[in-house]
Amino acid sequence: MNTQAIKSIYIYEMARFFRTLMQSFISPVLSTSLYFVVFGTAIGSRIESVEGVSYGAFIVPGLIMLSVMTQATANASFGIYFPKFIGTIYELLSAPVSFLEIVIGYVGAAATKALFIGCVILGTAYFFVDLQIAHPVAMVAFLLLTCFSFALLGFIIGIWAQNFEQLQLIPLLVITPLVFLGGSFYSISMLPPVWQTITMFNPVVYLISGFRWAFFGTADVPIGISLFAIALFTGACIAVIAWIFKTGYRIKS
Repeated sequence: MNTQAIKSIYIYEMARFFRTLMQSFISPVLSTSLYFVVFGTAIGSRIESVEGVSYGAFIVPGLIMLSVMTQATANASFGIYFPKFIGTIYELLSAPVSFLEIVIGYVGAAATKALFIGCVILGTAYFFVDLQIAHPVAMVAFLLLTCFSFALLGFIIGIWAQNFEQLQLIPLLVITPLVFLGGSFYSISMLPPVWQTITMFNPVVYLISGFRWAFFGTADVPIGISLFAIALFTGACIAVIAWIFKTGYRIKS
C-alpha cells in the first residue's frame, strides 16, 4: 500500500480544515450553546429528567451525533467533489495511487474533522451540565464508527453530485431531518405507540440509541442491534464505493 499517497491526500485535506480552524472551532461551540439555551433551559425546565437522566445531559449524545453526522458527510462530499469540479481528479486517477488509497485519504481526513468537532461539542457540554460517561470505551468506538461511516456516505455523495446544489441536498434534506426525528432530543418511549413503530424505520435511531447507551447505560433499542445497524450501514457504503470505482460511475465519464 502506498502510504505516502494516503499521507499526501490526508495532509492536503486537513490543511484546508486548519486554514479555517477558528471558524471550525467557534461554530460548533456557538451552536451547542444555543441548543443548550433553547432545549436545555426552555424545554429542560418543563422536563426534569428522561429515563433517570437530567434533560440537559440527555440531549448531549444527540447534539454530538447531529454535528458529527452532518460534518463527516459534508467534509467528505466536498473533499472529493472539488477535484471533480476543477478537473484535478483525473491527475489523481492517472497517478500510481489505488482506489483504496484515495478513499482512505479522503475519508480519513473527513472522519478526523468530524471527530474533532465531536470532541469540541463534548467539551462544551461540560460547561452546561454535569455529565458522566458510563462506558467511555464504547462511546469512543461509536463515535469513531459514526465518523467513518458517514464520511463514507459523504464520499459517495461527492461522487454522485453534479453541482453544488446536489452536494447539499442529502445532508440538509435527508440526514438532518432523520437525526432530529431519530430521538436526538427525546426518548422514543415518549412517543405514542404508532409513532414508536414508525420511528424504528429511521436508521439514525439505532446510532443515537447506541451512543446514548455508552453515556448513560440506557437505550431505546438493544445495544447489539445498534452495533449491527452501524456495521450494516458501513458495509453498504463500502460496497457502493467499490462499485463506483469498478464501473467508473461519474468519475471517468
